[in-house]
Amino acid sequence: MELLSKQTELSVAEICDKLKINYKTGAEHVRRLAIAGMIMKRNDNNSVRHALTKEGKAALNFLKTI
Repeated sequence: MELLSKQTELSVAEICDKLKINYKTGAEHVRRLAIAGMIMKRNDNNSVRHALTKEGKAALNFLKTI
């Protein structure tokens, strides 16, 4: 979520590359965040782009205060 707050609209492959994690692991985390309403998905030709939702930004700000 922190990564998406700094760089909006990333694909799962870009997220995994920047975080240096396995693609399958990253895709599962993105899937769960999308189900929870923390991130949104947008189709962009051949890829799916991900960005934080308003709720995701609020949750991230809350977590930073803890």
